[in-house]
Amino acid sequence: MKAASLDAVTIDAYGTLLTVVDPVSSLGKLLPAHDPASIENAFRIEAAYYQEHAGEGRTSHDLALLQERSVAVFNETLGSALSPTDYAGSFEFELLPGVRRALHTLRARGLSLAVVANWDITLHDRLETTGIAEYFSAIVPAARKPAPDGIARALELLGVDASRAVHIGDSKSDELAASAAFVRFLPAPLPDAVASIT
Repeated sequence: MKAASLDAVTIDAYGTLLTVVDPVSSLGKLLPAHDPASIENAFRIEAAYYQEHAGEGRTSHDLALLQERSVAVFNETLGSALSPTDYAGSFEFELLPGVRRALHTLRARGLSLAVVANWDITLHDRLETTGIAEYFSAIVPAARKPAPDGIARALELLGVDASRAVHIGDSKSDELAASAAFVRFLPAPLPDAVASIT
């Protein structure tokens, strides 16, 4: 793909920019009576539930309700009694390898960047905490991919036509959303996708 054919890049967040740091170990510190395998199983079930419902976390009120329901799924699976605050607060996120350099490369080429993610409104905080919020001119949480609306909204905020954009992500929902939004698609990892833009 030629950089000269692009004005903007929209990028998925979880699995493309960020990943969670060893959630089983973090939860294990709060739940010493439970074995790691059971904690991991409960986390995976909760994560699947959250992923399906993340688009509901569009406001602070809606996010609180989503967190209550999510931790209830975890607690019911494990037989624990963590509060939503303790559960959500146990997670730490970090950049995936090569992400900062890849973002710098895209910006150095004069491209506008946006995050379009199936993540609740805490996405803004996560990007700030990991030190990459400054790279993005638009952030669209709760995008409900594979629906194209999030990508379309990001391009509207950037003032860029779909024909001049590409979306980078790590899942089939990213690819489907890009297709429905009439933008090109490149698969993660982000450094590889950026390297393919010449």
